[in-house]
Amino acid sequence: MTTNNANRTTILLLVSDPIGRSVFQETLEREGYVVLSAADLGQAVDLLKECTPDLLITRAYVSSMTGHDAAIYLKERCHGMKVLMLGGLLNDTRLTNRVELQGFAVFPKPYSATDMLQKVKEVLSHSLA
Repeated sequence: MTTNNANRTTILLLVSDPIGRSVFQETLEREGYVVLSAADLGQAVDLLKECTPDLLITRAYVSSMTGHDAAIYLKERCHGMKVLMLGGLLNDTRLTNRVELQGFAVFPKPYSATDMLQKVKEVLSHSLA
């Protein structure tokens, strides 16, 4: 685990895909973030009862709803929480290999963990309007 100022930052991770959720969680935790992981909106709401995250990270679609709708719902319950919506794939063999094995094309290309972590830092450093 990296020792930096991120180690006090709490991130609510809302990703339905178990493998994707695991990869994102591991990447964020390696950087020192405290990650609360949820597979669906109900789990995310339950986690909000335990603490107030600094950031919500979600995908474009979560379970049976859009990530946008889930983010609006969660932000109504936690006003100060920032939101980062991720699109595409993280460049991790656990994610890219399963896509390649199925012969699926991917666009845009997978992004690096470094790029994602930089975006997380950018979002966290901007004050809300």
